[in-house]
Amino acid sequence: MLPAEIAQAVKRIQFVTGRQVSDVMAGAYLSVFKGRGMEFDEVRPYVPGDDIRAIDWNVTARTGEPHVKRFVEERELTVMLLVDVSASQDFGSGRRSKLEAAVELSALLAMSAVENGDKVGLLLFHGGADLYIPPRKGGKHALRVVREVLARGEAEPDRPPPRSFLLELPRAVRRWFARLQQRTQREPRRSTSIAAALELCRKVLPRKTVLFLISDFFDDGYLEALRGANRKHDVVAALVTDPRELEMPPAGLVQLEDAESGKSQLVDTQSTQFREELAKLGEARRQKLEQELRSSGIDLIAFDAAGSMVDPLLRFFRQRERRIRR
Repeated sequence: MLPAEIAQAVKRIQFVTGRQVSDVMAGAYLSVFKGRGMEFDEVRPYVPGDDIRAIDWNVTARTGEPHVKRFVEERELTVMLLVDVSASQDFGSGRRSKLEAAVELSALLAMSAVENGDKVGLLLFHGGADLYIPPRKGGKHALRVVREVLARGEAEPDRPPPRSFLLELPRAVRRWFARLQQRTQREPRRSTSIAAALELCRKVLPRKTVLFLISDFFDDGYLEALRGANRKHDVVAALVTDPRELEMPPAGLVQLEDAESGKSQLVDTQSTQFREELAKLGEARRQKLEQELRSSGIDLIAFDAAGSMVDPLLRFFRQRERRIRR
């Protein structure tokens, strides 16, 4: 996209998602993500009815009068969006591609976070880490997150990250990232490496963070890294799919190409056997992902790129809220 087109797309997304956040999203987000716990606020004189377990015995002994500690909920969260911009995300058979759906979902989450005073950051990845924006607050920062997802989604596969990205990283992480880029730049296409993205998060996010991993999960060998990230952070997997990945219309002979490996194959889509096998493989892949994440204690939200981003997100918030209250 040209810069002017990106600006127009950001304005459109800001208008659409801004209304959705103000109308329905912000309250649901707030009820689910409540912060890290309680933090100390002040010491005040004891009044009848206060919990005696809150008495500050040091202050009480010093003043000769009973005092209690007062705590308030530590509300501020850090939300990190890990967005897959590999070549398979460019696919779309409906009104938008999987990447365009990921952009809208990222905007919803970023604006919900800043609406509630939380920090939000961004990590775009394909074969390795592609662009990192440290978590910050504010509406302008949220729009920058949306703009970068739009812009990098249109970037060339071998386009190097901007120098400003590298300067955002600690020196030790910069050296690690440079070695990673040397490896991934040899790849002819934008393949997916979820593990590399999670490794960067491990290096740059010292405090507990809510990680939204937005991808089609066309990758292998990332499960241990995902489990490790979930032990430290709160990981939510957002699976973005396209209807044609499960159901192919009978269109005759079609040359299909794997977007990430470049391998192609001529198939007969008129064949009922082929279409049934495609649906079976797609459903099996999804069920395997669900089982692996469930056994790892990681939440999964499934999104259809051709459908609403709001409805599945709201269902997830409500289900998680009910689970928290039990």
